[in-house]
Amino acid sequence: MAPIPIYTPTAGRHMRVACFMSGSGTNARRIIERIKQQKAGYHVELIFTDVKDETLDKEGKKACSALDIAEEYGIAYECVDIMDYYSSRGHSSKKDLSLRPDFDKKVVSAIENHNIDLIALAGYMSITTRPLLDRYNGRIINVHPADLTVTQDGERRYVGVHTVRDAILAGEPEIRSTTHVVREKVDNGEILVVSKPVNVILPEGITPDKLREDKELLKLVVEEHQDRLKREGDWVIYPLTVEMIAEGRFALDNSAVYLDGKPAPGGLRL
Repeated sequence: MAPIPIYTPTAGRHMRVACFMSGSGTNARRIIERIKQQKAGYHVELIFTDVKDETLDKEGKKACSALDIAEEYGIAYECVDIMDYYSSRGHSSKKDLSLRPDFDKKVVSAIENHNIDLIALAGYMSITTRPLLDRYNGRIINVHPADLTVTQDGERRYVGVHTVRDAILAGEPEIRSTTHVVREKVDNGEILVVSKPVNVILPEGITPDKLREDKELLKLVVEEHQDRLKREGDWVIYPLTVEMIAEGRFALDNSAVYLDGKPAPGGLRL
């Protein structure tokens, strides 16, 4: 069986993208702005969020910019607030993942009429489950702040939410971002594009062992590297990945990635 393109270009039609977000939406903005910078073969049809517009963060500021971005760029907007959903079922947090499939059924229903070809998770903070993954099988992507080609004992080494910190404390000389297909196992989908390296630069005389002992310094170092990686990694490869998919360049076959018709087990490495 031949590999199946994530998207097959059609003359006179742009690939329809939905950006899913829960916060500031900087990745969504970069995906949208690439369309203006060059003739990208896609159109952001929808901004979807799981955080309603009036939600405030711990500092009393607006928690999510989804509606602002949708209005600024004239893009359709949909919201299914996840905390409202959990509250209606007697929960004060969204930790109970047994409820998530039913929530994702509501998400699928909310976006169905927009005829989406590709979902780009852009700071979307809810784990996706089978109803959404099955409906858009192989057509949901994400950007992750780590090099997912790095493994340890047969498993991807840097997964989860603290990957920049983990890489620095492990003594990695550089960090990268990776775009990948979203699958049920978090951060374990097919690799599409890996960014250029961002060098790890520690303060003079500071080692990873010393960082472990100084939590405040560790926090500052991690935040600095996260910011650099976002600018030089995420914001570069995520719009590029969406554009390449719109051009029909990526295909999948039994967890294998093909780029321009050739096997590419580690995706495109910049």
